[in-house]
Order: sequence, then structure tokens, then C-alpha cells
Amino acid sequence: MVEAVTTTFEFSAYMAHARDLVEQALDDSLGPERPESLRQAMRYSLLAGGKRLRPILCLAACELAGGQIEQALPTAVALEMVHTMSLIHDDLPSMDNDDLRRGRPTNHKVYGDAIAILAGDALLTRAFEMVALRSSEVSPERLLKVVGEISLVAGAPGLVGGQVVDLESEGKQVDLDTLEFIHLHKTGALLKACVTCGALIGGADDEMLNALRIYAKGIGLAFQIIDDILDVTASSDVLGKTAGKDLIADKTTYPKLLGLDESRRRANQLVNEAKLSLEPWKVKAGPLLALADYITNRDR
Repeated sequence: MVEAVTTTFEFSAYMAHARDLVEQALDDSLGPERPESLRQAMRYSLLAGGKRLRPILCLAACELAGGQIEQALPTAVALEMVHTMSLIHDDLPSMDNDDLRRGRPTNHKVYGDAIAILAGDALLTRAFEMVALRSSEVSPERLLKVVGEISLVAGAPGLVGGQVVDLESEGKQVDLDTLEFIHLHKTGALLKACVTCGALIGGADDEMLNALRIYAKGIGLAFQIIDDILDVTASSDVLGKTAGKDLIADKTTYPKLLGLDESRRRANQLVNEAKLSLEPWKVKAGPLLALADYITNRDR
């Protein structure tokens, strides 16, 4: 079991260890798929690296609820598969039309639009297999709730709905409420599902689940605000994806509506509120508290 963190050094060790566990589990999750072109396209994006923030949030929430990392690992992998699917599809020419992701060409630039779409579809369906068929020592009742959470986040109430509003808002002046709707669905919904699913697997009671939902909403919105800021202030080399693409697409962002300073203030406020929701668990919530700080302090 990963120990709770209280210092930056320990948090770095925690993240490194958790990321190693996730990377190995992701590698093990894809077998000898046929046809080979599909297997390669799935692995290309799923194993492309990244922060692995979403699966690590799932593991940390499970531990907070009293569960073991091994119980939550299949679900953590499933959630990263859903995230990867969303990135593959969002990068398509008919969506955000991006050529760079995690420092290398996007999936459709390597394998073509059709295979990229199908690779995303295959990852989404594999995610449900991971939860339903590869989880162990988790009650069917809890797994059913997890499947429900993932179904909601992957569909119209989550990623799909957020992407539609995002596409329909390009080139238009949108207000703060619409912008928050987009972010809470495109980014926040999946982060919330990661925390909630981990907690459900760990056996969290209603009090903890409610607190974690508040926490997840805060960090989810803060995460996207920081993304908006980095799109303006960081280079493509640092980000590993195309910088300035929001400006090119004429998208409304937090810096565009509020300015950089007010956007940073808003992100910090959201993270502080998120951390406050976990006050009853104090030291035991160390990993989640540190992850909240990590979101606002990251540079990519």
C-alpha cells in the first residue's frame, strides 16, 4: 500500500510509484488484439505516457475509503482508457483537428481517421471489460455502481455532451456559465468519476462520497482553468501538444473571459475549497490533498 504523503519529496515518490503501477497495468491490459493494425493504434495512444493523474486519483480515493490499490487497479486502467479514447476522438480533423499529443503525432496522423475512431471505440468497450471481468475482491454491487458511473461520464451527460457544446461554441461569445458547463463535462466529469469510482470500490460511505464529489468538482474545474492558462503561456514543446490552439479555434477560455491573474486566482480558490472538503480525514487524505496542489502548480 502506498503511504500517505505529507511533503513534496514524499509526494514525488508516491506519484512515481503509483505511475509505475498504472503503466504496468496498462501494458498488461491489451493482449494480442487482431487485426494487428487495431492493436498497434490502441497501444500507441494508451501507452503514450502522460501524468496518469486520472488513474492515480482513482487509486488514492480507494485507499482513503479503506480499500487496497489492487482492488481499484482494473478500474483505474478503465478510466485511463476512457480518457485516451476521448483524446483520440477530440484530436480528429472533424473535432479539434490537432496534430500533436503527448509530444508526438496524434493517432489519426499515424493510423488514419478511420482506424483512430475504431481504436477509440475499442478502448471504450475494453474499459467496461476491465471493470466487469478483471476486477477481483470487489462486490458485484460496487462494480455495478462503477459501471454506471463510467457509462454516465462517457456519454451525453459527460464527455460527449461537453464536446458537443464545445464544438457549437467555437467562434461565438459564450458566458462563464456555458464555459463552466463545457469544462465540467469535458474534463471535470471524468476526474469526478475517477474519484467516485475509487471510493466506491474502497467501500466509502455516503458522507465520504459526498465530500469527494465536492473535491472532484473543484479540482476538475481548476484543472481545466490551468489548461487554459498553459495554452496561452507555455510552448508546444513543454505541453507536448499544440500550444495556442484555443486562440486559433477562437474558443472562449478563462483567460479570455477573466484575464490570466483572475483565472489563476479562481483556480487557487477552487483547489482550496476542494481540499477543505476533505478536512475530516486530514492526514489520511494526504495523497488527494497533494494531488489538488499538483493540479494548480503543474507546468504542462
